Amino acid sequence: MNKRLLIFCLFLGYGVVQAQSHSKKPNVLIIFADDLGWADLSCYGSTFYETPNLDGLALRGTKFTQAYATAPVCSPTRASLMTGKLPVKTGVTDWIPGRHENGKARLYEKMLGSATAYQLGLQENSLAEQVQKSGYKTFFAGKWHLGDEEQYWPEFQGFNQNIGGWSKGGPTGRKNDSTGGYFTPYQNPRLPDGPPGEYLTDRLADECIRFIEKNKHGPFLLMYSLYAVHNPLQAPAALVKKYEEKRKGILQPGQSPFVKDEEWMKYENGWKRRTIQENPVYAAMVENMDTNIGRILATLKKEGIDDNTLIIFTSDNGGLSTAEGSPTVNGPLRAGKGWLYEGGIRVPFIMYWKGKVVENFSSGLPVTVADIFPTIAKVADGKYRNDPWVDGNDIFQLLSDTSGYNSRSLYWHYPHYSNQGGKPGAAIREGNWKLIYNYEDESVELYDLMNDVSEQKELSAVNKETTAMLKTKLLKWLRDSQATIPVKNTGYEPNDTK
Repeated sequence: MNKRLLIFCLFLGYGVVQAQSHSKKPNVLIIFADDLGWADLSCYGSTFYETPNLDGLALRGTKFTQAYATAPVCSPTRASLMTGKLPVKTGVTDWIPGRHENGKARLYEKMLGSATAYQLGLQENSLAEQVQKSGYKTFFAGKWHLGDEEQYWPEFQGFNQNIGGWSKGGPTGRKNDSTGGYFTPYQNPRLPDGPPGEYLTDRLADECIRFIEKNKHGPFLLMYSLYAVHNPLQAPAALVKKYEEKRKGILQPGQSPFVKDEEWMKYENGWKRRTIQENPVYAAMVENMDTNIGRILATLKKEGIDDNTLIIFTSDNGGLSTAEGSPTVNGPLRAGKGWLYEGGIRVPFIMYWKGKVVENFSSGLPVTVADIFPTIAKVADGKYRNDPWVDGNDIFQLLSDTSGYNSRSLYWHYPHYSNQGGKPGAAIREGNWKLIYNYEDESVELYDLMNDVSEQKELSAVNKETTAMLKTKLLKWLRDSQATIPVKNTGYEPNDTK
């Protein structure tokens, strides 16, 4: 049988199930990692990091190989998950408060990046508020980063309970490798400190487990929104030691895991590109994350509700590979967090729901984090229909329509310089083609992702017709979306380097 026809037949069963009478609505578990790269799981190709629980989840469900964040940094993608909208509509287009929060650019930056909203507006219909209409209890544990002020935190955005979600994008108050930051005391107004030595990822998993045990009769929406694997790099000592041993022999004597060989790198001392996965602390953080996900999955099974729980795992942007320690590599994808190349926006994405999601299947369907909202809304209420302002699509419906593999257009608008070296730009993907539009000089780059996933062969001069078509569509989308475009930096000094 044709593979796409098989997919259609398997996922067509979802509609039949939805039409049946259920006395019990499904639970929903969203596991949202922070800064986790596309190649950071064993089942996505990592040979250094160990992720047996997520690998097992992929074997029991569907792994998407062409899934995307809606921005190359965290806050915009998180707003998309909560609303189903692309960042251009929520106004959250950069991490909050953003690199240009003071309205000034670095001297070497040709443009002044657009302003970004400092919160997810309370007028938005959040995912938590949407499922509450269908009788769901809602629980949030972990990173929020969608509002500087308390009035915009999870408990005011539809979550019945919020553990650890506030303004910050990463753990704060680090004192050393075992105190502060990921280790208590957390200095987090929504997370009481634990006993000495307690690790943040463990603690948040504990809170999720307690919630499941108390609410096993459901239905519930649980969001395990990890701070891991965001900086600061801290992990339990025993796990770090394990990977210090494992990395022996990976590098030859005198060999560096980094290169600093491109023009853009000269402006910041910390801008350098990692070439190989071998950071033991980062690896320990990945394994610890995986272990805690395994604990939560085991609790669902223990309580007898794993078969009636939709589980979605993904990340908010690509792995950090060009700055701030450059702890990981997204290869074969180009670049990482902060960039519109695939390494910055392509992310791992796994779905599980027994009997509704195809088992042990790898899908090349392009999906985005914005698709999570309408997918869950439809699961919670079979009568749900997308609001016209929602950009995402029900993933089950996409999977049942084979035309979606080639006809879907995906858009990005990132009008900012990133902390990782990326420049303001926009992008469109349609079929196997991807075009990047650079705001600095209005230049374009065209790549064939089917034959060049590493984005090394720029084809705009060769495929002029495709380039013109995609550029026209992208610019029209930007105009229709009333996208804010960066303006000239009057203080630009091209020779200003550190």
